[in-house]
This record gives sequence, structure tokens and C-alpha cells, in this order.
Amino acid sequence: MDTLELTQKVEELKKLIRESGIDGSKELDELEAKIQAGSRTETTWKRVELARHPDRPYSLDYINRIFDGFIELHGDRYYGDDPAIVGGLAFLSGRPVTIIANQKGRTLKENMRRNHGMANPEGYRKALRLAKEAEKFHRPIITFVDTSGAYPGLGAEERGIGEAIARNLRDFSQLKTPIVCVIIGEGGSGGALGLCVGDKIYMLENAIYSVISPEGYASILLRDAAKAKDAAVLMKITSADLLEFKVINGVIGEPAGGAQTDPDAAAAIIKNILIKEVDDLCTRNPAVLVRYRNLKIRKVGHWNEGA
Repeated sequence: MDTLELTQKVEELKKLIRESGIDGSKELDELEAKIQAGSRTETTWKRVELARHPDRPYSLDYINRIFDGFIELHGDRYYGDDPAIVGGLAFLSGRPVTIIANQKGRTLKENMRRNHGMANPEGYRKALRLAKEAEKFHRPIITFVDTSGAYPGLGAEERGIGEAIARNLRDFSQLKTPIVCVIIGEGGSGGALGLCVGDKIYMLENAIYSVISPEGYASILLRDAAKAKDAAVLMKITSADLLEFKVINGVIGEPAGGAQTDPDAAAAIIKNILIKEVDDLCTRNPAVLVRYRNLKIRKVGHWNEGA
């Protein structure tokens, strides 16, 4: 029985109690609390499903719709190129910018090439190379985040995936150029953090951002992978949750049913916000940007128990 049917049954029960004169307020309160919890679970899991929807626009879909003259650049100058992260130069409403983004694949063949959007160390080193080039030439940086996490394979560990992400966290926090980050789908763990240090961080309405997947959380802490839906609620991974905790600066609305129903409209909404934020950030002193960026980072995770 779904939440709507349960709600209807409660209304019938209320009517019956009123007519009979029986005091059932306590039982009704408990039942309504369970229904509300169930509704939250359904809503949260719906967003998880939309964030992972196979037809959801990926980074290159947005890049091609939002920017002009995109030129992709390759390689980290250490090991090789990682197709799981794309980056390059483009124009945003006439302004030159640097774009860095996670990229998943549509087909099985493309997904194998792009490793399902899970980057290796060379992907994060490529991202940092492009970011430092942007700083040198005073170009704003725009990142699109969409990954379930960094690649946890043996080769990635041997080539220093942890060090590569840590270096990005440190160096992105000190870049003297504006950075705007947009989480467009999944924002998973350190794989997302490696591209998500910025002056402004936005999430699409149906995106998620978390330290671990709901399935992983359920398996480790709840001892039952089947409880992933409950875990998603406990983890507070939706855009509304992250905005409430001030981890992000804003939520970008999507067309009804999700961004996949109208990619052009979704891209237009993102473009308007990017233009507004980049225009504003470019008027500010780069040293001031770095100072406030670091203050923002240090505030994340503060918790006053009993305050």
C-alpha cells in the first residue's frame, strides 16, 4: 500500500472515530508520523533515481548547449589522458572561461571508455593543470560534477588517487580566479570533491551529494543493503538538505519530471545562473575571493550539540 492509499485510510479512520466517539488520537498521531516518514523516503529515493537516470543530460550535453566554441584539451603531462574528466576552453556569453567536468558515457562502449565517469589520478591532475592555466590567464573556472566517485582500482591507487584529489582540494582553494561549481547528477565522495571547491556551489534540484552511496551506507551501517532507501533519508543527500546545511549556495530548478524531459530548458536555467555569478565574481579582488572561499570551506561540518 502506497502513501496515498494510507492517507486515504487514515481519513476514513478519522471519520469513523468522530462518528463513534472513541478516543484514538494517540494511535492516529503515530500512524500519521509513519506516513510522513514514508513520504520523505519516497521523495528522497525519487531524487536518487532521477540523479542516476540514464537519459539525464551529462556534462557535454550542457557544455554544448550553454557555451560557444568549446575546445577540449587533453592530458595531465605526467601519465596520460583520462576521458572520465573533460576540460577545455569556451565562451560564456562572450566571456572566455575554462570548463572542467566529469563525463559519463551513454552507450556501453562509451561508458567503458569513460569508466562510468569515475576518474583516475590523471583526470584530477588534468583538471588541476587546466585550473592553473585559467588562473594564469585570468579566466573564470566552471566545473560540472557528475560521478559516483573516483575510480577505486589498483592502478589508480598505484598512481596516487588519494594524493591527486588531496592536491586538488588544496590548490583549488587557493586559485586566484573565480570558480563556480554545479552538481548536475551524482556527487559521490572524494571523486566529486576533487572538482567541487569553489566560490559558488550549486546543485540541480534532483542531484545528490554525499560521502558514500545510499547502498554503501546501508550495507556498512545498517547491515542491510536492502535498506538503501532509508539510508538515503538519513544521509541528507538531496539539494534541499545540502542547502539547509549551507554546503551549497543554491538549488537550480529543473523542468517537471527532471532535466531529462527538457535538456534545452535545463541548460538555459543553468546558463542564466552561470552568467550572473561569473559576472559578479569577476568584479571582485582575487585575493578576497580566496579568503572567503577558505572561510566557507572551514564552516562546512561545524556542529554545536545542544545549541
